[in-house]
Amino acid sequence: MIKSVGVFALVLLGSVAACARKPETLQELVARADSAKTDQQPKFYMDAAELQHKAATDALKANREDEFHTDLNDIVQYCDKAHAAAINSKKHVKDTEIRIRRISSHLKEMKLDADVDDQPIIQKVIDQLEHFRTELLLSLFGGKGND
Repeated sequence: MIKSVGVFALVLLGSVAACARKPETLQELVARADSAKTDQQPKFYMDAAELQHKAATDALKANREDEFHTDLNDIVQYCDKAHAAAINSKKHVKDTEIRIRRISSHLKEMKLDADVDDQPIIQKVIDQLEHFRTELLLSLFGGKGND
């Protein structure tokens, strides 16, 4: 009985320690992505893009226009790096496409709530993300004897 309580306490302590770990900052994610192998970069860059997407959403709600525009540019930059690394390594292509599609869909919804002046900027980002998605899909299905 005492042994099982000790094991339970150890498992509980491990779980608490895992949950207490701070989420990585944007700079840490980008540094990990830059130093990672090409086949691991898509995940880290997409994590960074999703973090910037959340920051962009918060900036738009708080009417911090300059920060919002910077976050949108960062989203494009990280999605571009993720899609290029996925295509070059031929790893995580499907997951990268799905994650870019989610961000693009959220941006389409965000565009409806944005000021008229911000809508063309958001649309430009959406168009760039859709271009990345198209390239990812072509790398998945384009080379399969459909000629």
